[in-house]
Parts: sequence; C-alpha cells; structure tokens
Amino acid sequence: MSTSQDGSIRQRTRDGEPVGEPWKSDGGGVGSMAVCPDETMVVSGSAGGRLRLWNVKEGSVVSDPWEGHSAPVWCLDWSPNTREIASGSRDGTIRRWTSNTGRPIAPPIETGHGYVYAVKYSPRGDKFASGGEDHVIRVWSKDGKLLIEIKGHDNSVLSLCWSKDGAYIFSGSGDMTIRKWQSIDGKELVVLRGHTSTVRSICLSPDERHLASAS
Repeated sequence: MSTSQDGSIRQRTRDGEPVGEPWKSDGGGVGSMAVCPDETMVVSGSAGGRLRLWNVKEGSVVSDPWEGHSAPVWCLDWSPNTREIASGSRDGTIRRWTSNTGRPIAPPIETGHGYVYAVKYSPRGDKFASGGEDHVIRVWSKDGKLLIEIKGHDNSVLSLCWSKDGAYIFSGSGDMTIRKWQSIDGKELVVLRGHTSTVRSICLSPDERHLASAS
C-alpha cells in the first residue's frame, strides 16, 4: 500500500499490479499511513491535519475525519492491541485516538520536537517512542509522561522501531546513520553507516536477524 500527495491510497500486488481502484481522501495530500495489526483497517494522515480510518476489504472510509492537529500528520502507529492509534504532526504534538470511535484519549502531548516525524508503540503497548526535528528520541508513558530522552543523532530522527522484547530501539536519521539504543537508559550500542543521504525508513525482520533501511 502507498500514499501520495495526489490525495490517494493505492494497493498493489507484490508484482506491482494495482488492486482495485485508488482510495480517494478528502482532497489533501496523504502523507502518512499505518495498517492495523490484523490488516483489516488502515489509518491515514493528511496535509490538512486530519486522520481517516479505512476498511481494507471495502476500500471505503469508515467514519468522519478525526480532527485535532493544526498541521500535516507525518506519522501514525497502532497500539499492539489495536485499540489505540497515535499520530504525530508538524504542529509538534502527539495525539492518541480510540480506534473504533476516533475520540481523543487524552490531551495532546507537547513533545518539544518541533516537527514530529516518527511515533512507535512499544511491543507491550505500555509506552511509545517519538522522534523529530530536534534530533532527540523521547519515550513516553501512555499517560503522556516523559520517561527518557535519548540523544546522539546529529540531525532529525525520521524513523523508529522496537525489538520484540522492548529492550532496544532502532532509529534512522537525517545524519545518514541508523543507531541501536537500550530503551531503559538510552545507552547507544551500535551506529550503522553506509547511506549517503537521509535514512527515512527502517524495519526489523520478523526473526530480528536483519534490519532493512531506505534512504
């Protein structure tokens, strides 16, 4: 699945063949998307600050847009139990939503990042990590309390993922590196170099033996 500034979401087979018709948003560019763990729903974020929930099988919008952000939504993530969705925005906040109603769960978190580029729930869903324009990774409790700040990158943090046991956080950055950190204390363990430009996306393989990155 892919999103675009043309305001659409498109499904394709592994061979690149289109699946059905494009899903059309409310006219604004779609800058972020996250697939529900059970693959039945997709949430998207627009340049206008709105979130939309989609039924994958039907390719249709499930409810009215969720509104709250005052700037483009650049990152989204589902909680492991699928009951919550977290969104990060250029307005500097993270918001949490009830996935079946779109209602805000708590007041927005003023992150201190400037632009929020990445948000990722821990495997247990009891906390989440964020990354942004200020080069810092922050880990938050579910009630919005700041647990730890992780510093070391020399540019914006654009992508995050957790190890399955929640012990480690991996990050990709505009400083062209990928880094591995201990989530408990923020200790830097590994710095991976090789990309010649911004690392925009990272992902661990299911067996955690490989890390994929895009730049």
